[in-house]
Amino acid sequence: MDAKTPGLLRDETLPPVVMPACPIDRKLLSQKVLVTGASSGIGRGIAIGLGHAGADVVVNYIRGEDQAQAIVEDVKSCGGNRAYAHRADISNEDEVREMFARMEAEFGGVDIVINNAGLQQDAPFDQMTLAQWNTVIGVNLTGQFLCSREAVRIFRRVGVKPNVSCSAGKIICISSVHDVIPWAGHVNYAASKGGVAMMMKSIAQEVAPWRIRVNAISPGAVRTPINMEAWSTPEAYAELMKLVPYKRIGEVDDIARAAVWLASDESDYVTGATLYVDGGMTLYPGFETGG
Repeated sequence: MDAKTPGLLRDETLPPVVMPACPIDRKLLSQKVLVTGASSGIGRGIAIGLGHAGADVVVNYIRGEDQAQAIVEDVKSCGGNRAYAHRADISNEDEVREMFARMEAEFGGVDIVINNAGLQQDAPFDQMTLAQWNTVIGVNLTGQFLCSREAVRIFRRVGVKPNVSCSAGKIICISSVHDVIPWAGHVNYAASKGGVAMMMKSIAQEVAPWRIRVNAISPGAVRTPINMEAWSTPEAYAELMKLVPYKRIGEVDDIARAAVWLASDESDYVTGATLYVDGGMTLYPGFETGG
């Protein structure tokens, strides 16, 4: 490919975007953050990004204890932040309640919740089992409901802490471009993310009078181990870039920086919004030449 040809592998052209180890502007200093599904991928990037912005972080996980503990140490290494890992199935109501109770006991409060945990169990629609449907909906949608509900109860009880933040609390739901883009073969996943989008808006509308902000981030194609087949070879990457007008894959730090901004007082007048961090995937690139 020559210099005019878009879609080169990111690793062969520009270095990955890397968040500074300890930013001077620590927008979330001393705020208490829970990140679900934080032992890998986007959740890992968000947990580290918020920690480096000054937050104390609870790293929720269901598998990957060693990875979760490594993220805890990364957060602790930047400015003396507090952090610990907590294993919990977010689709289990009792485990969610225990997780929030421990966070209040150890950190003295909750300021930010990042609803990131999610999974896929893909199948053609006529072969999809009820168990596959229920598992994906249970984690991706019901899990976000349970964590958001517990957070709102705490935020309403405590109220605004002026020395901490302009708002009583912030919830960020990690969704997907498939909250608006249909995805054949992944009906349960797309339905869960569409549900997240409308759940987020409805919660935001209801709790805004208590100065609680609820927003969502919908990532597009992001370089994580779970989707390695889509970017690990030049051929796969070129195919992926047909869906991305900006002609590069997203990095987890792209999502982390968006989460830091949405969780900070810089976005205090933003609620009920979905921020698409997708390189333009939702711009229907198939129509770029007029359809």
